[in-house]
Amino acid sequence: MGSGGTQQERPVVLQFDDISVRFDEETALDRVSFAVRAGETRVLMGAAGSGKTVLLKTAIGLQAASSGRVVLLDKDITHLSEHNLFDLRSQVGILFQEGGLFDSLTVEENVAYPLLNQRARKLHEGDPQTEESVREALRFVELEHTLHQFPSELSGGMRRRVGIARAVVTEPHLVLYDSPTAGLDPITANTIMALIVKERDTRNAAAIMATHRYQDGQLMANFRYNPHSGELQRVSVNGDGREGSTTRFMVMHEGRLVFEGTQPELEASRDSYLSKFVLKR
Repeated sequence: MGSGGTQQERPVVLQFDDISVRFDEETALDRVSFAVRAGETRVLMGAAGSGKTVLLKTAIGLQAASSGRVVLLDKDITHLSEHNLFDLRSQVGILFQEGGLFDSLTVEENVAYPLLNQRARKLHEGDPQTEESVREALRFVELEHTLHQFPSELSGGMRRRVGIARAVVTEPHLVLYDSPTAGLDPITANTIMALIVKERDTRNAAAIMATHRYQDGQLMANFRYNPHSGELQRVSVNGDGREGSTTRFMVMHEGRLVFEGTQPELEASRDSYLSKFVLKR
């Protein structure tokens, strides 16, 4: 998926059409509709239990929709078999809450795991291509020196960075981040967010990020990665010099998508629920 073209010309990588998810008498998602195109970012906010994690799980078929249609990477996955979902999921990067690493595997083995489970690539442990991909992913998060360590030997921030390396090692078209900065100190949280922006801007990956920190969304909307300096640079809100590139905020409330729009639109809202998620200037 190339980076050129206007927003409307970019391919849609994920689409929800009137999606509802119900558990017995409880409605976890209530007729949710939206679309994400290549290179776009969605910052997903909402109170605990509002449906953010359910939405992420539904996006890759880990949670079945009760009604509506989910299209992922041009395939309708609403009723797709687990066998076919497995191959499709391998094209999506996922950063679980707290990093979600396997404690019994080394950092190298953790990052290699998605590659070895991509049946289309037919890679094996110890292959030069696998080893180089793992090293490149760890270089991306500046942790190549941790190859042979175990997660228990790393700090919380380092574990989260390894989680990002594992999420992006397959160079996915879409990356889902579930509370990537939860429980981290502000400095470490900003380091994690800088890596997420870097992934978006260097690989044109679409991203959906569930977060409780409005600062995370602000950073996604107002900064871009400069490959020449290797640092983030501030840009105008929702504009980073690439035509059509955008960060949009989505706010969930009791399973419903009650807001979708830009940072200025969110900050201009007088709705009492929406105002809970906006940092006052």
